[in-house]
Amino acid sequence: MQAPSPRRILTASLVGTAVEFYDFYIYATAAALVFPALFFPGESPAARQLLSFATFAVAFFARPIGAAVFGHFGDRIGRKSTLVASLMLMGGSTVAIAFLPTYAQIERMAPQMGWLAPLLLCLLRLGQGLGLGGEWGGAALLAVENAPPHRRNTWGMFPPLGAPVGFIMANGLFLLIGLGLDEAAFRSWGWRLPFLVSAVLVMLGLWVRLKLTETPAFVEAAKAEALPKVPIATLLSGHGRALVAGTGGVIACFALFYLATAFTLSYGTATLHYGREALLACELVAILFLAGGVIVASMLADRHGARPMLMLGFGGCIVAGLLMGPMLGAGSLAIVFAWLAFALFVMGFAYGPLGGWLPELFPAGVRYTGVSMTFNMGGIIGGALAPIAAQMLATRGLWWIGLYLVGAGLLSLAGMALLPRGVRIPRATG
Repeated sequence: MQAPSPRRILTASLVGTAVEFYDFYIYATAAALVFPALFFPGESPAARQLLSFATFAVAFFARPIGAAVFGHFGDRIGRKSTLVASLMLMGGSTVAIAFLPTYAQIERMAPQMGWLAPLLLCLLRLGQGLGLGGEWGGAALLAVENAPPHRRNTWGMFPPLGAPVGFIMANGLFLLIGLGLDEAAFRSWGWRLPFLVSAVLVMLGLWVRLKLTETPAFVEAAKAEALPKVPIATLLSGHGRALVAGTGGVIACFALFYLATAFTLSYGTATLHYGREALLACELVAILFLAGGVIVASMLADRHGARPMLMLGFGGCIVAGLLMGPMLGAGSLAIVFAWLAFALFVMGFAYGPLGGWLPELFPAGVRYTGVSMTFNMGGIIGGALAPIAAQMLATRGLWWIGLYLVGAGLLSLAGMALLPRGVRIPRATG
């Protein structure tokens, strides 16, 4: 089979990740806007929102499991088939959410059984998390293991770019539906449409990925018989320092993203009383700053190294935390937008170079598992806990939530400090 062109490789790494993140973000948006009332109607407004964000967090705790499972097969049988399987699991779980009955609908059919609605929601959210656990790491390897040596970071930025692309598709569709439907129709059936659209996007992602071949680094490792039988055991026994460092390095970007998107959307509409469509529009424009940050940081990383770009992003996370209280609570949508734009731009520096940096920490035989585990374990601390902690701290003031971002930035800097400049992590060629 003829080797795929660079354009197809980069398109596959971008499109598949964009589809996966689209699926993930439509859940985050629905969790902020409609799931509290539809699946947790018997609680107070604050408790409903907290429970909704708890279901959002379920996927993050499932992601390391998905990383271990998909990482095992990605390191044993290859990147291509594993990426196809992760996309199918993620997409199937997302489409199924579109057909879920709400708490009230189940109660009408079977009194006292409404609790099945949030249970089913959690199970499908679990499927989303398992699928995404194997996605990002594989997509990063698809790009980086095919890249010319001097372009690893530039090629590696395409999976991170899937994040803003998926976000724009997700929130853009929610915005259009919200503008076209009244509130009753939106809550009745309109929120289901983005989940249905996922089926079309998954088919597109599969069409691109099924035409790929294995990466040169994996083929070389297989020929050299450098594929361990149990990759995660080899990872934990021989690459613990890189695993901890990589996990720490991921925390800041997750915390920045989910506090600037899911939490801000919930807090801005429920507490600050901004219009839903107005805030969604602000986030859609601000997300372009994330894309810009990813591109600038990744291109500079090929010239100056990924490490200094990441450290700029982690430092920016600390600054964003200090600015969160006065800017998000300023009472001006323009100032809220300015904070969102700054937070997401510096997130680009904390996120974009990860695509090239994380694969460098591990040899080819455990690289899929290593990259996936670090990315998804960091996601628990930075992404799963951030909206929940923010919702709990909101009553004490935005300053406390800002301190969460400060802590996330410090943890990522500490992770980077575990790999001081000049210490070379052993890795295979490719």
